[in-house]
Amino acid sequence: MNFKAAASARAFVLCTAMFSGLVMPLHAQTATDAKQLPATRSELQLSFAPLVKQTSGAVVNVYAAHEVQTRSPFAGDPFFEQFFGGRQFNGPPRVQSSLGSGVITDPTGIIVTNNHVIRDADMVKVALSDGREFESKVLLKDESTDLAILKIDAGEPLPALALGDSDKVEVGDLVLAIGNPFGVGQTVTSGIVSAQARTRVGISDFDFFIQTDAAINPGNSGGALIGMDGRLIGINTAIFSRSGGSVGIGFAIPANMVRAVVDTAKGGADRFQRPYIGASFQNVTPDVAEGLGMKQPYGALVTNITKGSPAERGGLQVGDVVLTVDDVRIENPDGLGYRLTTAGIGKAVKLGVLSRSTEKTITVSLEKPRADSPDNQLMIQGRNPLSGALVLELTPSSAARLQLPREAEGVAVDKVTRNSPAARIGLRPGDIIRGVNGAEIASIADLSKAMSSDPALWRFDFERGGAIIRQIIR
Repeated sequence: MNFKAAASARAFVLCTAMFSGLVMPLHAQTATDAKQLPATRSELQLSFAPLVKQTSGAVVNVYAAHEVQTRSPFAGDPFFEQFFGGRQFNGPPRVQSSLGSGVITDPTGIIVTNNHVIRDADMVKVALSDGREFESKVLLKDESTDLAILKIDAGEPLPALALGDSDKVEVGDLVLAIGNPFGVGQTVTSGIVSAQARTRVGISDFDFFIQTDAAINPGNSGGALIGMDGRLIGINTAIFSRSGGSVGIGFAIPANMVRAVVDTAKGGADRFQRPYIGASFQNVTPDVAEGLGMKQPYGALVTNITKGSPAERGGLQVGDVVLTVDDVRIENPDGLGYRLTTAGIGKAVKLGVLSRSTEKTITVSLEKPRADSPDNQLMIQGRNPLSGALVLELTPSSAARLQLPREAEGVAVDKVTRNSPAARIGLRPGDIIRGVNGAEIASIADLSKAMSSDPALWRFDFERGGAIIRQIIR
């Protein structure tokens, strides 16, 4: 199990790289069926069993294995290494294994699971509900959304779950979950949608979840959350828990986000990219809303616009508040990011904007982020404190990969060689180099020029997590 602290008294459990989960519904409804409460005793005796039987074949178990080299307790000790002639006394390789769930979303063998289920795996196997096992090919892994797409070749069409429209899911809708909690065997649980568009959860970079009270426990990661029409509405990902068990607060990645990642994999791409518009945003606080004359604090406040970006060409300005995307209300920047991502690269969206006390509608194109170029990278070498660091000029793509704001600019550390001078001074991937010996660093050329000197005293300014760190090294 993986645990992630969300606050001092709270913990989120990724339900996870140890087990699996999936889901099924009761009676199929047409799009025009009205939702209603049970009116008679006979209606209260209805069963979910028919849909569980009908759809359970789309539930799979995902086994991941990763070989780890065990180290001797004396490894790295200068005395023992010198005493034994520099020989290494590492133990035999040890295999770490994990078990999660997956959902077949296409009869050709396309399977969705969580990225944390197969992270760092050397081998991934899939076990179908009928007992057959297949080695799978990883088509795509995306840490920011915690989704991974697998492919198996069964030689025949497989049962699959159709993706539903998660935007139509409402609080109070009945849902089912099927999984293998704690390895006890396939288990079905039911519940309702407790909340939609749940943000500020702190599970991953993607922060827009369906919340449910259907019992989800460690072992359900990658499993399905299913609505009463038998369609997949979410991929179960994590739970809120102090003990590691279910307390009725589970989170699932909406099916519309899953669809975007699946379509990317089907298109042949090996990584998922979010659309680029060239603007950064922050929450609209009650004080900001009052200052702008808004009755309610909602939307995404524009804090920065990149020159020449789609946002600038569309007419977006610093200080504007994005209120809607294609007529769907936006509560916060996370909601805006979700709407833009599910719309997809290459599309154009209508943004409802509050600009200078006037509401207007503008159109913004969603473009592919500019790719990194080898010409914008540099491996620092020589006798200096940054030797061993691979740095690059930030683009939206590299900024997202390094978990930096997508509009971040400058020269950032991409990798640090182990035991190098850069590693010894504590440099980390994602650090942005802002200054060297008083010279401002905005490009690889600036850094190369600054590093060509050989002073007796080095002064560095790094940006990490929005804070500036200054170091002086002799």
